[in-house]
Amino acid sequence: MIIMPKYKFEDIALNITQKRKPTIEDMETYIGLEHLDSGSLSIQRWGSKVPIKGDKLIMQKGDVLFGKRNAYLRRASIAPHDGLFSAHGMVLRPNENVILPKLFPFFICSDYFFDAAIRISVGSLSPTINWSALKKLEFTLPNMDEQEKLADILWAANDTKESYKRLLFLSDELAKSQFIEMFGDPFLNPKGWEVKTLGEIADYFIGLTYKPANVTSDGMIVLRSGNIQNSTLVFEDNVRVDVDVKDRLIVKVNDILMCSRNGSADLVGKVAKIPDLNEKMTFGAFMTIIRSDYHDYLFSFFQQDGFRRQLTEAKTSTVNQITKSMLNKVLVPLPPKALQEEYAGFMEQTNKSKIKLKQNLDNLEITTKALMFKNFG
Repeated sequence: MIIMPKYKFEDIALNITQKRKPTIEDMETYIGLEHLDSGSLSIQRWGSKVPIKGDKLIMQKGDVLFGKRNAYLRRASIAPHDGLFSAHGMVLRPNENVILPKLFPFFICSDYFFDAAIRISVGSLSPTINWSALKKLEFTLPNMDEQEKLADILWAANDTKESYKRLLFLSDELAKSQFIEMFGDPFLNPKGWEVKTLGEIADYFIGLTYKPANVTSDGMIVLRSGNIQNSTLVFEDNVRVDVDVKDRLIVKVNDILMCSRNGSADLVGKVAKIPDLNEKMTFGAFMTIIRSDYHDYLFSFFQQDGFRRQLTEAKTSTVNQITKSMLNKVLVPLPPKALQEEYAGFMEQTNKSKIKLKQNLDNLEITTKALMFKNFG
């Protein structure tokens, strides 16, 4: 049996703490915790539409950006460019004498690292990891030759995962194009369909409020913005809570889950349709459930620019959220039922393809995690 050497985290990683005040130019490239997706090494969005306040961490392209605040969300990604990063995170670089740079991001994203880091979180409202405690944690690592082999396999798997995600994205783009072709721009309503307010054809509810102390390993899953990827529900990083949940806050088949509040405006409004689940689930306070007999049509309607344009016009001083009063004002053109059913048939075929892609993605994720579990710790 090979005994792997053990290292303190401060011997594995360098914690880069240099900061500076943001400039106007930094607004385009700034990365906040809201730009990091749970379980994903890649960052797909960045920037701030409002001036950035306070000193921020200086990052370089290739650094690992680690979300030390609310670490249970398991956010760690690779910096896509030089710039500034949230002071609620850490900028980490590898000690190349101990760990290969190309393996380092996978180590930080591993359950082996995150499980240990989460255990030392402090604070009740927004549990945070302090460097003073993190640097003392000890981890075992394979030798450099094994690291080289492992990194090559993990990067090949990661590239394949990104390809699957790209195909899922293109499937959604195809669905949007088909929607416009059949129904026209829902904002302009060029075909003159009957128009109703969203409140006339749907019910909607804001989600569950809970405390960090309610989080448990065997409670009910709380669906959050991180559970929506490419308009599909994913369960890569679940939060479970042990609280009493009202019946109306239990999601049902064909409910539409919408992100109604987030630090990143790009995430607000993203949706996923609830499939047939094998257990009861609820949804968080920053999410909204829309329940309607027009679920197939509305699901695609919410993904159109026409819906977002209505929200933009309805915005008040409150930014980065969709309120119930805003939804009440949304106008929905309603094509004939037969045309909606035709579109639903198209979406059924598209969703079958997405399910297969998602299964492949999930299987690859399981294999990757098993490989990291075998080689780390």
